[in-house]
Amino acid sequence: MKPLNLIRSLLVASATVMALGAQAAPAYDAAAWQADYSQLKKIMEKDYANLAWFASPEGGVDLPALDRKTLQALRAAGNDEEARRVIAAFVASFKGGHFSVSPALAKAAVAPKPVAPKPFDAADTTGVCAGLGFLPNNHVAFSLPLETLPNFQLLSDGLSSVYRAGVATASDGRKIGVIRIQNFRLKSFPATCTIALKELRDKGAKIDAQTLDDTADDKWTMALSDEIKVLKAAGISALLIDIGDNSGGDDHGDQYARLLTGRPVRSARLLVTANAGGKAYADEQVASLDEVISKSPPPPKEALDALTQARDFFVKVGEASKTPCDLSWVWKEQRPWANQGCKRLVDAGYAGGYAATLPQGAFGDQNIAYHLSLASSFDEFWGLWTGPLYVLTDGRTYSSAEMFAAVVQDNRIGKTVGATTGGDGCGFMSADIRQTLPHSGLSLRIPNCVRLRADGSNEVTGIAPDIPVLATEGEDGRQRGERLIEAVSSDNRPR
Repeated sequence: MKPLNLIRSLLVASATVMALGAQAAPAYDAAAWQADYSQLKKIMEKDYANLAWFASPEGGVDLPALDRKTLQALRAAGNDEEARRVIAAFVASFKGGHFSVSPALAKAAVAPKPVAPKPFDAADTTGVCAGLGFLPNNHVAFSLPLETLPNFQLLSDGLSSVYRAGVATASDGRKIGVIRIQNFRLKSFPATCTIALKELRDKGAKIDAQTLDDTADDKWTMALSDEIKVLKAAGISALLIDIGDNSGGDDHGDQYARLLTGRPVRSARLLVTANAGGKAYADEQVASLDEVISKSPPPPKEALDALTQARDFFVKVGEASKTPCDLSWVWKEQRPWANQGCKRLVDAGYAGGYAATLPQGAFGDQNIAYHLSLASSFDEFWGLWTGPLYVLTDGRTYSSAEMFAAVVQDNRIGKTVGATTGGDGCGFMSADIRQTLPHSGLSLRIPNCVRLRADGSNEVTGIAPDIPVLATEGEDGRQRGERLIEAVSSDNRPR
């Protein structure tokens, strides 16, 4: 072929490929995206626990204005990517990380096959804990680089030990004990498992996955007790719990607050969505209570009466969850939180269960007390520390960590210091069920519970610090860490 003919052929081929590509690319369907947005709002009306809060002036989001802005932006969008950004911006306006949108997933060529978990092998000293999911995937170091301060002594590294802990000496000579809780999930602390494994092997005990997991759970709390004892012996005048850069976890955020005071502690009020998720939570509580009530021999009368009362309460929660109300008004007007009438939420007791609190040793049976208030499972550890307490928070403190900070504040156990938390609030009291928008395929993660503060506000707003220690221009983390220790020491001086 002559060079000129070859060039012509390549040009023709290139044009053909481009034309085919243009034909293959689906056209932007503005109406379909607007229909997805309409569907998103209906899903939120049905399932989003915080919608009524954000529909109030207290929530800090003007929903009618946001709706108008989003509709206008969708009409102006010229392609799918712009439309996706509009939907993502709408969701982000609610500032609660539990409510989020994920990109559409690629279609699987074949149905994914189940992958069996790694077989349990107690003899595999190196890999058995990792195989059970004990993984160091959280920020173990202090959320500010306190370890690098000249007057800080690191006592436990949080790697070979369960917790990272040490003593900071302020300029006035006061010693501040610091313990890092990087997460409120057991499996974020691999040392709990490795320590438990060694102990079980040293005892010659039979080791299976459940025994190892249970023993690790015991070590998690016991290690906190041990660290506090060591810090007390070091002569600290105040204790600082670092939950900065803590993404949350489970109910330990509520339960661990009891370990740090000698006074009674009340859990936050809990609301669940009036939908299938709320009913699932209520049904789970009823089933758990039935198990205790039906035991032989039956519980003593006082305990049986309390359990039966709790059961009747959760039956009513389940029934109320089946009778939702209309929340479509939120896109048209704002209504004060206290006077809304319709919130599509059901009072579900407290974050720790049916009871806000129980006395230590309630009913003389920890299992019965646990089914009424989860924190009772740790009552032998209550009051490990009763001195001045401070909790370090930042903008990456979320979810269960926010519950911990809020319980500390609302029960006047101690003071929070640092920056306002991220504002996740309550996440999921039943299964995390995702909803998918039909056209875009965007996947929605929607929380189904609300925790209310002592003043009636919603944790999703974030927990503001009692003592702000904010980042300033020209300052590095070590300098801010130094200011933090000085702020705690100054606040702790006798007045």
